[in-house]
Amino acid sequence: MADADEEGGRPPRFITPAGFKRLRAEYDQLFGTERPRLVETISWAAGIGDRSENGDYIYGRKRLREIDRRISHLARVMKQAKQVDPSAQVERDRVRFGATVELVDEQGERRVLTLVGEDEADVSAGRINWTAPIARALIGAQVGDERVVRLPAGEKSYEVMAISYPD
Repeated sequence: MADADEEGGRPPRFITPAGFKRLRAEYDQLFGTERPRLVETISWAAGIGDRSENGDYIYGRKRLREIDRRISHLARVMKQAKQVDPSAQVERDRVRFGATVELVDEQGERRVLTLVGEDEADVSAGRINWTAPIARALIGAQVGDERVVRLPAGEKSYEVMAISYPD
């Protein structure tokens, strides 16, 4: 994996196939279902008369702008995305993109993290952006390695207990 793409030094927009599938499903739902339904509601509301006090029309137009922005964002992300399938990872004894890593800190607290693309990261679900400080510190680590992560609250040390990839 390269550290920066050709466009302005920005890291590549890696994404797992599952993450890409979720983005595509959201795009299809917004573009194919929600947007047409909303356009129909707006057309109906516009035909009623005075648009200045017509809640359906005003809300519909606002929601349509939100949907169009989200559709545009999703289209841009999917165009820039580089799918990387973690199940195809050959070097499974090291932490790479898509790895699920079990860590233990100095206090013995265990944590399980999966390194994913920025568009599929969800810290509450244990999916972290592969460019996050903890992920960058873990890349290349093997089971038993200790890595120090520089966080806003100070340095924290983690030991890699297990590494796995989807089958």
